[in-house]
Parts: sequence; structure tokens; C-alpha cells
Amino acid sequence: MNRKVFPSLALLGLWSISMFGWPQTRELGGTGELLDGIAAIVDNGIVLRSEFNERLGLTINALNQIQLQTPPEQRRAMPALSILEEQVLEQLILHQVQLQRAQRFGIIVSDEFLNQVLSGVAEEANLTLEDLPNALAEEGIDYAMYRQDTREQLILDQLQQRDVIARIIIAPREMELCLSRSEQNASDEIDYNISHILIGLPSSATDNEVNEAHKRVEEIYERLQTGEEFSQLAIAYSESQTALDGGALGWRKGVQLPTLFASEVIAMEAGNVSDQIQSGSGFHIVRLNDVRGAETIMIDQIRVRHILLRPNEILDGSAVMQKLVGIRNQIIEGDDFATLAQATSEDPVSSAEGGDLGWVGPGTFVPEFEQQLATLGLAELSEPFQTRFGWHIVEITERRSYDTTEETKELKCAEQIRSTKLEEERELWLRRLRDEAFVEKLI
Repeated sequence: MNRKVFPSLALLGLWSISMFGWPQTRELGGTGELLDGIAAIVDNGIVLRSEFNERLGLTINALNQIQLQTPPEQRRAMPALSILEEQVLEQLILHQVQLQRAQRFGIIVSDEFLNQVLSGVAEEANLTLEDLPNALAEEGIDYAMYRQDTREQLILDQLQQRDVIARIIIAPREMELCLSRSEQNASDEIDYNISHILIGLPSSATDNEVNEAHKRVEEIYERLQTGEEFSQLAIAYSESQTALDGGALGWRKGVQLPTLFASEVIAMEAGNVSDQIQSGSGFHIVRLNDVRGAETIMIDQIRVRHILLRPNEILDGSAVMQKLVGIRNQIIEGDDFATLAQATSEDPVSSAEGGDLGWVGPGTFVPEFEQQLATLGLAELSEPFQTRFGWHIVEITERRSYDTTEETKELKCAEQIRSTKLEEERELWLRRLRDEAFVEKLI
């Protein structure tokens, strides 16, 4: 069997990939059985020595592989073992701190959702979920460990979404600058069909010559405003090389527009004529004949509302589902959805709005939520279903086709701005968590 590549493993940044090829460093007890130990106490949890030894081995192996792939003349000395040990232990401590925080907030990943994720991993490798354990074993990867690592990383992803990404603030000025840049970048690939009239000036024009040229261009502009044909006026009066072509400059990409009037053209609509533009060569009037490539983004949207309940120490998943069944029956019997959402939903944002999630387009929600929406008709109430966030019932209240061109630009800018801030915000967040945690290192 050919060796498979499991891209999601690298993308998820999972730690404990394999113990293949690494010696066990735990001590033997009197009976010959391996004894584990504690590497660090972290609040109300621990880091095991076996975890530490495994992670240290993987780190050293990775560094050795990098050395082998680096030309000899470019190789640098390996970090001291004591430094690697300190860094590895700190990573494991931070991992434990985050998992405990996620547990306090009730963030869990169900077996059902975990299987969905692993099915996606298997599909990328042209396998089924049932084939995955054997395929991983051929790569030296323990399936049980792989499942646990995947579950923990999904939990941490949700925690960071809650604690970091959702709290990144985008200043109005940041959004304004980003939209301005994106508008310019977009215009570079748009095609503009333009014509222009030039009333020229000699290189050493006198004030009288400038005034006379200005007067002529104003007269032409006024005639254009009364409806005279641009091309005829260009043939009669323009001193440009394109005069006999009616002033036509043809189709040009935004990036190819003359700098002199690029900003004017980009802001115009097809059929518009610019104000007079002065340059060293004279006075110009530009007409935007047509535009192509500037597409309007229309999408089908739905308005959605939901009620979310999460399992906790008292209610497990089955109990939460039964509770939602009862709420659903109340709605079917005539109770108000919004009132029940405000009273029972554990989504802190939408519950205040009666469960309303607003107008949304395809791909807004996690796949399992999207799958439920795809099965629903208008005003149809779903059965209880589970996502990584808990158990839901959902209803589609309205449908529409909507121009999202401007909103799409804003969403892209918001994503870009958040991505530029994410790493720093994550590091600050992790540092705060580490500083607030009780940690006792035992190695």
C-alpha cells in the first residue's frame, strides 16, 4: 500500500503524532512494568512525564530532519537539550491550561462530530473512516492517540474563536483604509473603455494662453452637458493624437489607465463625462464609454433563528436533546419561538434577539448546521440536531436574493484585518493564561 498523506494532521498542528521509533524513557518498577510520573502540576491538572518524553522525542526528530535537509555549509548548531526541554514543557503546560479553560466553559467535541472530521481526513486520502486506523498504523500513527489529539485541537479551536478571534476589534479607520485599497486593487483588473479631448498648451504657455485654453475647454464641457456627441467634439476640437478617432482610447485595464485621470475614471459610471482636468500638456475631458469586469455579487439569503442548548455537568447530550424536543413541541403547540429563545437559548448573542441569527448566505455556518438548513422549507421547524457547539433547533423565517457586493468587500477586509492581528492577540492571550495559572514544574 502506498504511503498516505493526512493533510489535516499538519493543518491542525497536532502534537502527539507517533511513538514509532522513539525509545521509552519511563522507568521500570520492581515488577518490570513501566511507571509513569508527573512532569508538572497545572492548576487542577497534570502533565505526565510520558507526554513530555514523547513530545521531546518528536521535537528532536523534527530538528534532526531539518538538519539533514539543510546543506552542510548552512547548518547551525542544535539548541542545548536543556533549552528544548524547557520549551517542550512550556508548550505542554499551555496546552493543559487551555484544555482546562475550555472545560470550564463547557466546550466539548462529540464523538459524532469527531467522526465527521475524521471522515473528511480519510476522504482527502481517498479512504473511508473504517480504513483510517490501518492507514495510520502504516504511517506509524496510533489511531486512538490521533483521535484524542484531533478532539483536543478542535476544542482549542473553539476556545480561541471565543476568547481571541471574536474579541479582535476593527477600528473604523482600519476598515476605511482596507476598503480603499481593495477598491483600487479591484479596479486594476476591471476593463474601462474611455475617450478623451485635449485642449493643449505650449510648454512655456503665458497666462493669456492658459486662460484662453481654459475658456475653450469650458465651452466644450458645456456643449457636452447639453447633449452634443463627444466623438464629434473630439474630432472638431481635440489636439490629441486620437482626435480623428473621436478621442477613443479604447479598452484599458484599470492599472493601464493614464495616471492623470485614473482616479476620475474609476469613480465614474458608464456614460459619464469628467470635469476639466489640467496637466502640463493642457486641459482634458474624459468620457467613460463602458465598463466590464465589475460584477455585482448576488446571493440567495435566508433569515434564520435558532435555540441552542449545551450539555453540562448535570445534563448530558441525551438529556439536552430531550429538553429541546420539549421546547420544540411547545412552539408547535403555539408558544412564541422568540420568547422561548430568550428564556432558554444558551447562545448569548442571538438569545437576546429571540434566537434571530439575521440574514445569512451559503457557507455561513458549520457544515452540520448548513446540512440541516438545506433540508428545511420556509417556516419549518427542525428536529433537534447536534453541532460542535451543542444541540439546536432551527427555523428559516424568510428568503431573498440580495446584492452583497459591498458587504462582501467589508467581510473580506474584516477577515484580512483580523488575520493580521490574530497572531499577536493569540500570543498575548496565551501569556495572560500562563501568568494566571498555578504551575509547579517537577522536572
